[in-house]
Parts: sequence; structure tokens; C-alpha cells
Amino acid sequence: MRYVRRPNPRLIVAVLALILVPTLGFAQKAPETVAKMSVSSSLIQWSPIVDNESLLLVVTDPDGEVSTQEFKAGSNPSLSARGLSGDGSYTYELRVARKVSAAFKAQLAKAREAGNDAAARKLLRDAGMQFALTQSGSFSVSGGTFVSPDLTEGKGAGGLKSAATAKSGNTTQNDSVMRLIPKANDQVIPDDLIVQGSACVGLDCVNNESFGFDTIRLKENNTRIKFDDTSTSTGFAANDWQLTANDSASGGASKFSIEDITGSKVPFTITAGAPTNSVFVDSTGRLGLRTSTPVLDVHISTSNTPAIRQEQTSAGGFTAQTWDIGANEANWFVRDVTGGSRLPLRIRPGAPTSSVDIAASGNVGIGTASPDTLLDVESTGTAATIIRVNADNTAGIAILRANSGNGTTSPRFSYFEAMSAESGGADWRTGLHGSKDYRISDFATGSEANRVFISSSNGNIGLGGQTSPTSPIHHANGATLSAGGVWTNASSRDLKDDICDLDANAAEETLKQLNPVTFRYKAEPGNTHVGFIAEDVPDLVATEGRKGLSSMDIVAVLTKVVQDQQKTIDQLAAKVEQLEKKQQ
Repeated sequence: MRYVRRPNPRLIVAVLALILVPTLGFAQKAPETVAKMSVSSSLIQWSPIVDNESLLLVVTDPDGEVSTQEFKAGSNPSLSARGLSGDGSYTYELRVARKVSAAFKAQLAKAREAGNDAAARKLLRDAGMQFALTQSGSFSVSGGTFVSPDLTEGKGAGGLKSAATAKSGNTTQNDSVMRLIPKANDQVIPDDLIVQGSACVGLDCVNNESFGFDTIRLKENNTRIKFDDTSTSTGFAANDWQLTANDSASGGASKFSIEDITGSKVPFTITAGAPTNSVFVDSTGRLGLRTSTPVLDVHISTSNTPAIRQEQTSAGGFTAQTWDIGANEANWFVRDVTGGSRLPLRIRPGAPTSSVDIAASGNVGIGTASPDTLLDVESTGTAATIIRVNADNTAGIAILRANSGNGTTSPRFSYFEAMSAESGGADWRTGLHGSKDYRISDFATGSEANRVFISSSNGNIGLGGQTSPTSPIHHANGATLSAGGVWTNASSRDLKDDICDLDANAAEETLKQLNPVTFRYKAEPGNTHVGFIAEDVPDLVATEGRKGLSSMDIVAVLTKVVQDQQKTIDQLAAKVEQLEKKQQ
């Protein structure tokens, strides 16, 4: 059984004098720093008292839904009862976008672009804009109309009264309970005060108050505990603070706040209806939001998409921008709220370890925790597509760019490399290799073996190591294709060994075995051609594998046969000439 000693009424009055002097009679309104608020039954209107480019009104309804509305300079923010969701207590915040010059905005943007946050803070501080200018408060709707803030609550069962008719005096009577209002002859106790029991402070405390387990009880329609620091010496803190339970004005919020009285700020508020464990700090200092068992330093637990909003308003001169970081069963995401709620970054459940891994060196690994290059992509798949660029735009343009243009006049290298192994395997590179010309080169031996060369000056193509092509196509063996489309085979003596005259009999025999045919290529069925079948030609003009033919080989055979026949013709012509002379 708890022993409760009923305090002497004089002690109650003494505690009243020592702890607080409650506000009596009229409700108090929150200080207005942005706009003057006026309320009628159907409309709330704010009249700005500060210069602004615009005002943003943010309203939270009784169900926690948030709505916003922007009002340009010159128009007064307003709210109609008909546009609200229903009866209950609402909170609002009025945010100011201050008037700043274009030059000041440019200075801020320049500091932000350079990553110089210190310079940006100094600019804001010098302009008196280091803090956002906002006004917050609450209002209530009952029966579809706004509750007037000019009403005051009567004591006990007295009900609501208007401020104009609120009663005052030394005493007020409610049923049989007498309430005392302290006057100038309050008791002063110049010594410690010990109450071996409970104390009730407030105009609604009654004789034989039932305390239960309460040690100190504040009981009336405006309950406050104020910490009034009377320090005057230099170097001593003297800020005044207050614990406030509920707004005093009609239509105000049911809430508990810690108020900075000296600074006219309310840094901490809990509104009525907040769920159990809305904010929970465990014995190790871990913070739980909606959970009493935080696992990490900050732990958010909710049934639908726990998230953090990061909102930069325009009040500081910067462009307004809002981002969300959230997670659910579908993904972990970053949402660009200002940009139409796009999701530029998403991670799906089940993504493997080191899907994206940034090393201490700044190297980025995809599929690896040990990236060796600026971007190192690894895959254990047997058919891994490393990079896919898909043109999903209406123009059908897809670009994969490697740029080494850093302003240097030295040779620049910008190429793509394909390797079968880190060392000792095939190594091909395509791109710029220290020049403006394009190359496809084999580096398997460690040095460059140029295979294809495209000149940047004229577009000529060099093959087989030819790096100075003089024709549209120019092979290192000397073969060329002219601009007019004439193919010239390489035929220099310097390129040949074992040069022998073609045997006339072999040429004639080969010519006899050549079988000209007409045909159509399967890949080009619409055109008919004349030629030979590689598998059917004599060995003298056959190529290795017998899948192709060299026209020069056949021309050589024809030339030899024609030359031999020409000799025969010349001999026969000489004999005919001799016979004709004899007959004369």
C-alpha cells in the first residue's frame, strides 16, 4: 500500500509560486514570424509580413496525409474548410522563399558547383539567410467548419467563452469547488521545501485530490513548466525554456513541446496520437523509429516502405529539390521527387555481393570487390553481356564513347581492348593509338601488329600493316583498289620468289580442262554470272582449299596459250607467203 500524505493547501500555493505561474483566462497565440493568421468558419487566410518571392503552405491532415500549395508574391495563402478531408486537428507550415537577386543566386550556384559549402554558408550568413524562415502551427475543424482561435476555455465545467467575455477576479466558482488566484501576498519560503507526499498545482486542483502514483500534477486547461534563468553575469548561460502541453488557443494542437522561450522557437514537438515507440533510444544509444528494439544506430520500422525524405527548400536562395531514400519488398531506391518521382537508382532484392563496389582507390567494381581499374566488370556467367547500349529514343541513337581529349598536345590513346587472358593470351585493341587515325591492332606479343588502319585525313584503309595507304584500299603487299573501283593486284618482282616461265603445254592442257559455266550465287539469287567452279578447275589454277579462284591465274594461262597460238599463226602466215611467191 502506497502511503499518500495529502499536502496542506499552503504548500500547494508555495509549489505554485516556485514552479510556475500559469496563464489564466485568454488563450495565447504562437508568435507570428511570417504572416498574420485570420480564421473564419469557412476560411483561413495568412497575410504575409515579410518580403517573399513565394510562400509554400504545407498541411498535414488528421490521417497524416500531406498536401502542399504554392502562392506567388502578392497573393495571400488561404485554406478553405470545404477542401479538407474532414473534422479533426491539422498542422500547417508556411515556408518563405525569400527575395534574392540573380547575382546572389549565381554566387550560390557557383559555390555549390565548386563543392565549396563553406563559401555558400558564408554567403547565406552575411545575407542573414542561414536559417529558413518558416511559421508553423495548427488548427481544428469541427462540424465542417474551422474552430475560432479567439475562443477560451472556461474553468472546470464552465465551457468555452469568447475572449471578450472571459471572466477574471480573485475567485471563480464552479459547483462547490473554490479556486484561488494568487495575488501579491504569495507565500515566499526562504529555505528548502520538502513535501512528503504529492503536490497538485493548478486552478483545477481540489481538496482530497486522488493522486494515484503521481508525485507532481499540473491540473488546469493551460499547463506549462517554465525554466526562467535569471543569470546576468557575462559568460553564464541565461536562455529560458518551457515544457508545454497542448496549444492554449481553441482549434490548436494536442501536443507536448520543448520551447526555446528566449529564441521564440519550438525545437521539439510530439503530437497526440503518435504511436508507441515513435522515438525510442535503447541502453546502447541506438535510435528506434516506431520500434523499441533498434538493431543498428538508427532503425526505422514500418509496415509500408520505410523512407527518409531530404528536402531543400528555396528559402536559402538555392533551387528547391527533394529526394527520397526508401526501401520495400520491390527495391531499395533513390527517388527524385522534384523531377516527377523518377527512380534514378534502384537495387533489387537478391542482388549479389559487390554488385557495385567502390574501392578506397576510387575504382568501381561491378561483380568484384577488388576493382583493378576505374571501372572493373567481372562475371561468372558463361555468356556474360558486359555492356549493352540500347537506343530507346525516337531517333534510334545509341552512343558508347571513349574520350581522351584532355587538352594535351601529346599523342592520345583512346581504344577498346579485348583480351582472352590477363597475360599471355590474345590481345586486340581498336581505337586511337597515339594518333588521330583509327586502328585495329594485335598486341598478343606485347608490341603492336597493325591489322587495319583508317586514315583520318582521307579515309583510306590500310590492311596487313599498311599505315600509309595511298588508295581507298591498300594492302601491305601492294594490292590496291582505286577510287574508280579498279582492283590492282600486288605483282612486284620484289614480292616474289621462284619466278619461272609458264610451260606452254601445261597452259594449253589447263585451258582445255577449264569448263566455263553460268551460275547464280545462293546469297544473290537475282543475278546470273559467268565463271568457273573452284572445285573443278585444273590444279595449275586451283587455290588452297579449292573454294576460290584468282582471275590473274586464269589470265596467265590464257595469255600463254594465246602467245603460243600466235607463234603458230605467225609460222603459218610465213609459209603461206612463201607459197604465194613461188606461184608468181
